[in-house]
Amino acid sequence: MVEEPRRPADDVFASERQEHIARMVEEHGRVRVSDLSERFGVSAVTIRKDLLALEGDGRLIRAHGGAIAREGRRPESSFDVRERLNRAAKDQIGRAAAEMVSDGESIAFDASTTALAVARHLKSRGGWINLTVITNGLRIAGELAGYPGITVVMPGGFVRWEALSVVGQIGNGLFEQVNVQKAFLGAAGFTLESGLSDATEEEAQIKRLMAGAATEVIAIVDHTKWQRVAFATFCRTADVTAVVADSTAPVAMTTALQERGVDLRLVPAEAGALEAPAR
Repeated sequence: MVEEPRRPADDVFASERQEHIARMVEEHGRVRVSDLSERFGVSAVTIRKDLLALEGDGRLIRAHGGAIAREGRRPESSFDVRERLNRAAKDQIGRAAAEMVSDGESIAFDASTTALAVARHLKSRGGWINLTVITNGLRIAGELAGYPGITVVMPGGFVRWEALSVVGQIGNGLFEQVNVQKAFLGAAGFTLESGLSDATEEEAQIKRLMAGAATEVIAIVDHTKWQRVAFATFCRTADVTAVVADSTAPVAMTTALQERGVDLRLVPAEAGALEAPAR
């Protein structure tokens, strides 16, 4: 029996890195060489080789300083693709965040995949008598609709296929009429200076409404969102009540948040896998 030659380790790592880069382009529409070099700990030359290989496979188009999604490809990944990213961390964050909910409350969820993880753990807890969930997430509404003791409320608006969410100013009036105890909000970026931010203004707009209506704003953000600034800020750090994240969040930021009196809850993180940002 003739054994096939083994691939060098560098080739294996390169293929894994390139797959993550391709997913990032699908999700965000564009990437920068400098950002990728810092994220993966390799040289800019190596990243340019990765982009060249991915362009050859038809998965992106190289541009000055980075790459963009191919014409005709969706600039933001589908909800299902994003849901697969950082799944273990989001599940643990969801479990910890669900423990912060009390029966009788009215809570708000955005349409993030991390918020979906919280919703699933609410179902696992069970025993609800009068819990109201306000959400613009179609998947979250479908997950909780009809579950005993949980009432689901959705704002009006337009459906975005990319995030399976309802957005737009049609639903503005809802948040002026309801009392929300806790808003659980995911983000594409989180820094002390810019606060919580999202990749699109449409999503940021409804998240601002949720944050403004809530007594407590609870950020549910895995470590890939920290020290990153997305397109539109929807909640300043000073207005964040609590943060639930995995334990690989940067120490400097977690320390600063605690010094500001933010309730910080870190869950164990699984190590060993390359991860790409996921909103």
